[in-house]
Amino acid sequence: MPRSWLAMTLTATLLASTAIAHAQAPVAPQAASARIDRIEVNGNQRIEAETIRSYLALRAGDPADPALIDDSLKTLYGTGLFADVALRVQGGTLIVDVVENPVINRIDFEGNRRLEDEDLEREVLLRPRTVYTRTRVSQDVERLQEVYRRNGRYGARIDPKIIQLDQNRVDLVFEIEEGPRTEVRKISFVGNDRFSDGALRDVVLTTEARWYNFFTSNDTYDPDRLNYDRELLRRFYLKNGYADFTVQSAVAELAPDGEEFFVTFVVDEGERYKIGSVDVETTLPGLDTSTLQDLVQLEAEDWYDASKVETTVEALTTEVTDRGFPFVRVEPAVTRDRETQTINVAYQIDEGPRSFVERIEINGNARTLDEVIRREFRVAEGDPFNAERVRVSRDRLRNLDYFDKVEVTTEPGSDPDKTVVKVDVAEKSTGEISFGVGYSTGSGPLGDVGIRERNLLGRGQDLRVGFTLSGDEQLVDLSFTEPYFLNRDVAAGFDLFRREIDREDESNYVQKTTGGALRADYWLTPSLRHGLKYTLRNDEVTDVGENASRFIREQEGERLSSIVSQTFTYDKRDSRIDPRSGYLLRFTQDLAGLGGDARYARHRAEAGWYYPITDDVVGSLSGQVGYIVGLGDDVPINDRFFLGGDSLRGFATAGVGPRDSVADDALGGNLLYAGSVELGFPLGLPDDYDVRGRVFSDFGTVTEIDDSGSEIQDVNSIRASIGVGLTWISPFGPIRLDAAQAVLKEDFDDTEVFRFSFGTRF
Repeated sequence: MPRSWLAMTLTATLLASTAIAHAQAPVAPQAASARIDRIEVNGNQRIEAETIRSYLALRAGDPADPALIDDSLKTLYGTGLFADVALRVQGGTLIVDVVENPVINRIDFEGNRRLEDEDLEREVLLRPRTVYTRTRVSQDVERLQEVYRRNGRYGARIDPKIIQLDQNRVDLVFEIEEGPRTEVRKISFVGNDRFSDGALRDVVLTTEARWYNFFTSNDTYDPDRLNYDRELLRRFYLKNGYADFTVQSAVAELAPDGEEFFVTFVVDEGERYKIGSVDVETTLPGLDTSTLQDLVQLEAEDWYDASKVETTVEALTTEVTDRGFPFVRVEPAVTRDRETQTINVAYQIDEGPRSFVERIEINGNARTLDEVIRREFRVAEGDPFNAERVRVSRDRLRNLDYFDKVEVTTEPGSDPDKTVVKVDVAEKSTGEISFGVGYSTGSGPLGDVGIRERNLLGRGQDLRVGFTLSGDEQLVDLSFTEPYFLNRDVAAGFDLFRREIDREDESNYVQKTTGGALRADYWLTPSLRHGLKYTLRNDEVTDVGENASRFIREQEGERLSSIVSQTFTYDKRDSRIDPRSGYLLRFTQDLAGLGGDARYARHRAEAGWYYPITDDVVGSLSGQVGYIVGLGDDVPINDRFFLGGDSLRGFATAGVGPRDSVADDALGGNLLYAGSVELGFPLGLPDDYDVRGRVFSDFGTVTEIDDSGSEIQDVNSIRASIGVGLTWISPFGPIRLDAAQAVLKEDFDDTEVFRFSFGTRF
């Protein structure tokens, strides 16, 4: 081998070995070999340099690791304090250059007319003296746009502007172009053969835009409301026997101009089913299901109604629980037979899981005390959980009329056998100022003013002050009620009153009454309430006219009355506020004579019955009977019964009953009976207006009097009237108008045609 070739081979081998050695030896980057001696911060104005250094992943003396420098950069950006950050190593110094985000000095809204600044401020997350970032502003813009969408303005535009100030501060201005309301122009239905589009539009909450819809927002598009409409349609069809009904789609299309929506529901009605058989079965020992059959609302050959199935489940649960089974579960097994189009329902009653109330959580009551809500519950913490008693508790809370919303839900507790009951309420104004206005052919215009707080200081106490403003009556009365006296389920209170009634027109005298009363009432059963009352009052008949009846002149002077009363009330109405079904019975007794000058016994019975003919049409029948008898003395005129006005529409106040034919003065009577038949119904206007009409017939009479004389006109014949009216729960308060015509009357009766009243709340 030539020497030159050998030399070349050795050289190549040596170079290769050196390359391999260098490849295998770890060599740190040049930056890693440097160390950071100091950290320099530039560009900061408000934020201390030491605060910025605390965010860094490196410290003086650490190696200048690129990975740690990158982490430090990300951390500084992540604080949201800086608009720009740059890190570099120069010699042994880590230089941090920052550009701080400005601080917001003020937030303004311009162009908003439909929504107040306060409403918009609650939605934005940015606040004065916080750091401005583009990300947060974008988020707030989206939140504001969502607020306008919820208010039916999908075309709203929001443009954020900043005004630079000194010391790195800015004013943030949201320039708003609200645009028109995005109304629902048309609601259509596809697939509905059994019910017309018009009938289904009455079912859903969303309404088509009309010029008269100025008090409602249901004619604007709301996706949450649209979902609720799907549920309303489902309930409607299930109530009418269409067990296979489905809403296949609910689509809202925005018009090209961005001002209108067209809503279309595509439905599949399915077949209508009848009830085939109904059974009640149980695995509970000792429970006789044959005694529960009367609680079942559906029978064979009835059209299937899912709402009645639910009502039956509630009734069975309540009854079985009351029979001593605290843990019970009622499940309806529904079996379809599509060939015969029938549904068989079997209510299976079994022992439910043992569960106890772990705690009751109350939310939303900023003003009402927790104890006011808790005392309405029929279950307490530690009691066996009972779904029916929880439902009754919810209804009791609603009947307080302190809340716009009462929702009671349950959640699993800390253990499998524990349940948490959650109560969510939305408080409403419980202060009221009411104005009453009326007109009668005998008395002319009249009115009154009342001020009342039904939830005083959030304690559930009721305080009322009333004043009359009419020319015929001057009244001041003060009433206070503590619903849970001494922490017991006893409502105790007092009344103070001063009344002066000018009866010159109907009876030719003035009556002045001053007095007070103490009262208490309590529940004997969940539906039966007993009340006791003691009244002490001074009555004066004065200013008797020269042409007054001799029976009135004989009553002139003062009389002290000491009266003990009791009242039994049996209430099975579904609601005390707006009853639609159920009945009410009341019986009152008054005994005067335990001291004082007046001596009599008075009895009065009242009843009311409400029946839902359809979901919107409610029939009612009410009546009263009263009798008073003097105990050794004649009954004073101010304690007799009078009838007319609101108690017998079509007749003036005190327009019916014994009357002096010479002086034409109403004398009142010792026997009263009266009644009313009424049918309430919607007038076809949108539900948001809350306008209902009624047709009615009132009837009754007042008769019998202790005095005797040929000049007394007293006929015990029935008087009756027929009429129409309407009630509008307007934004200004409830407005009531009745027009009635007397159809059975005596020649000496005093009649009227119109009665009008209105009220408002604050």
